[in-house]
Amino acid sequence: MSTPDTPDVPAAAPQGTARRDAEATKAAILKAARHLLARHPHGAITLKAVAERAGVSPPLVLKYFGNKDALFARVMSFDTDADDLLDAPLDALGRHMVRHVLASQRERGTDPLLRIVFAPLHGDHGDILRANFRAQVTERLAARLTGPDAGLRAELAVAAVVGLGVMYGIARGPGLRAADADAVADRYGPLVQAQLTPGA
Repeated sequence: MSTPDTPDVPAAAPQGTARRDAEATKAAILKAARHLLARHPHGAITLKAVAERAGVSPPLVLKYFGNKDALFARVMSFDTDADDLLDAPLDALGRHMVRHVLASQRERGTDPLLRIVFAPLHGDHGDILRANFRAQVTERLAARLTGPDAGLRAELAVAAVVGLGVMYGIARGPGLRAADADAVADRYGPLVQAQLTPGA
């Protein structure tokens, strides 16, 4: 009990109340924005709606992303996703891409590349999303390839892994979801690799 001579001591924070990890918060905000953008026009989405879906306050969205335009520019970028997808030597890239898509689905419940599947068919934001996907994923992959028809082969390789993601995450194919990831990579990886290797 405090007296006039003894100042109040603040109560200790409740046990187990840890500060939210900044990276987890950013990821939750991006996931919420992606979810909403797949279902609503950009102009109809508010920062408050993004914050509510992410389970954070609107000022926290502003703290990490600055404003709505900056947030959605990040949502419509595939740069970071492509870094992970293409992070392997060319001669092992097909298997890596397959493993990456499966790991994204199994560990995070989503594959960021599948945002292209939900791109709006019309309007500026659909155009931006598609242009980013081409520049940041397929054209970046094509630049690594040697031999003829590099652009076509890159698009076919990416189509194969996006299709894999659709079957796993959207169609929820029971055989694929029950299969061992390495077994799928052993079987499906060579199909992707055949597009990456000239004359394969």
